[in-house]
Amino acid sequence: MNKIFIGVICAVLAYVNGASINPTNSRKIVGGFQIDISEVPYQVSLQWYGRHACGGSIISERWILTAAHCMDDNLDPATHQVRVGSTEHADGGRLVPVRSIFVHPYYDDRDLQFDYTLLELDETLEFGETVQPIELATEEPKDGELSLVSGWGQTQNEEESRDLLRAVVVPIVDRTRCGEAYRVDFETLPESMICAGDWEEGGRDACYGDSGGPLVVDGKLAGIVSTGDGCAKPGAPGITRMW
Repeated sequence: MNKIFIGVICAVLAYVNGASINPTNSRKIVGGFQIDISEVPYQVSLQWYGRHACGGSIISERWILTAAHCMDDNLDPATHQVRVGSTEHADGGRLVPVRSIFVHPYYDDRDLQFDYTLLELDETLEFGETVQPIELATEEPKDGELSLVSGWGQTQNEEESRDLLRAVVVPIVDRTRCGEAYRVDFETLPESMICAGDWEEGGRDACYGDSGGPLVVDGKLAGIVSTGDGCAKPGAPGITRMW
């Protein structure tokens, strides 16, 4: 991960904790299950002009981590809000205005390198059962480890509502094998990218609208939903960005 952006994240967390810290194509949920926000209280809905656009993760009382490509069309903070503390993206919880948007300085919208953005909220969050920050992982997850991805994205199933939060458990896929699947897009899979999905059968994945949302391993935020080849296709795991 770029040292500049590591510094930004660490500075944010240090500010919140009152101490210094030493750094050590959009997608939605397919093949998953409905989940209550109290089970993933770090999950937020990023709203653009009052409608759900992307997911995101609470990392402190004033900061949200999401994907840079979620900001491609509009960098005006006044058009963005974040809904926290609700299982529904369109109702409940609390809508919080966005004060500032910090897109990774090396973000490239052509290949989605450095696909990170920090949102500074205009109001301080009050933590409780349905609103909690999540700790950032400091190590890359291993091949085969299970990860939890959540969001309000497409389900590819008319019987499964997109209005309610859903989640899916998917295994981490070895970078070498994943790189072979995306060799047309990347000569080698960048170190900032990790992959997760059902390699053999497909059917479980993030999908359109889950971008920017959390990929969690062992209770820590290990990645941000970023891109992939369609949704839930065999041999085409979803790609997330790790710091």
